[in-house]
Amino acid sequence: MNYRPYALLAKVTYGCPLHCPYCSNPVRYPQGEELAAREWKRVFDEAAQLGVLHLGLSGGEPLNRADLAEIIAAARGAGLYSNLITSAVGLDPKRLEEIKKAGLDSVQISFQADEAGLGDTIAGARVHQRKVEAALRVRETGLPLSLNVVLHRGNIDRLGNIIALAEGLGAIRLELANVQYYGWGYLNQKELLPSRGQVRNAGVTAQAAQGRLAGRMEVVYVLPDYYESRPKPCMQGWGRRYLTVNPVGDVLPCPNATSIEGLSFENVRRQSLAFIWNESASFNLFRGTDWMPLPCRECPEREIDFGGCRCQAALLTGNAYVTDPVCAFSPDRSKVDQLLFALAQEGIPSGGWIARRNP
Repeated sequence: MNYRPYALLAKVTYGCPLHCPYCSNPVRYPQGEELAAREWKRVFDEAAQLGVLHLGLSGGEPLNRADLAEIIAAARGAGLYSNLITSAVGLDPKRLEEIKKAGLDSVQISFQADEAGLGDTIAGARVHQRKVEAALRVRETGLPLSLNVVLHRGNIDRLGNIIALAEGLGAIRLELANVQYYGWGYLNQKELLPSRGQVRNAGVTAQAAQGRLAGRMEVVYVLPDYYESRPKPCMQGWGRRYLTVNPVGDVLPCPNATSIEGLSFENVRRQSLAFIWNESASFNLFRGTDWMPLPCRECPEREIDFGGCRCQAALLTGNAYVTDPVCAFSPDRSKVDQLLFALAQEGIPSGGWIARRNP
């Protein structure tokens, strides 16, 4: 079967002024120099030839790159729709005008909470008000604005206020993603995991907002894996629709694939993107269903959830080849249940979290 990629996530740097405890960037950063703008241009051209339409410019914080406008211009030249995924730190009027002129199509700003006290605590920096001001500037330019908020134990009870913030800023889309336990989030799992009651209440709030705001603001609510009985189709299946290029040029089937011990990945400095997408061992490793163990192999939903998340399976069991432990039919589901039971018994840990360190 031939697979065509739809979207490319370009992580142009791992540097970031924030220290969020749930950041999915790797705990151990890859060695090497960041791709230069001319190298990103080649990547974008090759991605367009493969059929990619949508480009996410991410990090870290992409505004850390002094040559970001040049990178955006390269995306426009390749015919890609570009979305800047940013903390908005550094998005002053001059910078915003520069990247808009370069051809940027939309902006997505991450918020940690609805108000400065909590938001700044989670971010590890005094940035909330700067984010609000940057969001208003984006609206003034006419660029489409979306917001994303990672939900966890510390902010999920304020979901109604978070939705109101997005409304007030005039966002056309709000992505509410329950924390994924990779990178720094995995280290802070017990501190971040919300209770079952918190998750239930948040789902009700999100669903009500989706109905109320239909046609005005899209509200996307990403369910928390650990409280589900079926895994999500991670990235719509390994190596099927999405690819990520990290700051040093490694090409990944998903943004967190480097968390799987023992896997190696091709690099755009040594191979073409077409070869990596079509021929590389890493992209073909978990494609399709032939790799699946039982019970996935005989499951009628095997081409719906594709066995779940490979990174999650590896982190929770030490083996990327097994069924995602979130699945109720996984032999390893008890690992998730034990974690949830411990949370219910112990309550909120008081030790605090490990803040993200910058590379």
